[in-house]
Amino acid sequence: MIRRYWNINLEEMLRAGVHFGHGTRKWNPRMAPYISAEHKGRHIINLIRTARFLSEACDLVFDAASRRKQFLIVGTKKKAAASVARAAIKARCHYVNKKWLGGILTNWSTTETRLQKFRDLRMEQRTGRLNRLPKGEAARLKRQLSHLQRYLGGIKYMTGLPDIVIILDQQEEYTALRECITLGIPTICLIDTNCDPDLSDISIPANDDAIASIRLILNKLVFAICEGHSSYIQNS
Repeated sequence: MIRRYWNINLEEMLRAGVHFGHGTRKWNPRMAPYISAEHKGRHIINLIRTARFLSEACDLVFDAASRRKQFLIVGTKKKAAASVARAAIKARCHYVNKKWLGGILTNWSTTETRLQKFRDLRMEQRTGRLNRLPKGEAARLKRQLSHLQRYLGGIKYMTGLPDIVIILDQQEEYTALRECITLGIPTICLIDTNCDPDLSDISIPANDDAIASIRLILNKLVFAICEGHSSYIQNS
């Protein structure tokens, strides 16, 4: 794997509040190696370790993107949903940013059927066929299309299981994480002080509540993915 410089600096992470963990009563003891201090009843994350693991994650996604691997970004917190969509589209990644529907990965055959239905309905809408149907049937299909767009819109072009899944909140997206573990899909997880760092392949200790922290971590990973895509183009 080629090592690159990803411009990860401590001041930037401090400004984004990456170092703020949860209250000391709400923590997972397995996070102890990633905690540097306790301040006013709150754990403080060791940003030296955050920088190290974020750099490793950037190396990994750069290498994978340069080999045309497929990524799925999962982040369904309401305040982060728009950032997830923008970042994923920029990096040409698949994404889920509203709600994880159980079995998206472990029951892939059903997901494929839903995606095909979604594509068919989108085509019928574009061609105007939906508007030519009886009002009741058209309304039903439009509601179905809206539902599929909301929950599967970010994976509409996904034709198989992803090679790497990036999870922005281990607790919130636990179902998605378990599906990845079951299928052996490598994961990169943003983990706060109440998480289990042993569940993901690369764990990035960071505040998973502050939108500035989430954006910073996500933007670094997306930049590395974009660089990997550029490397593939230059070398092909």
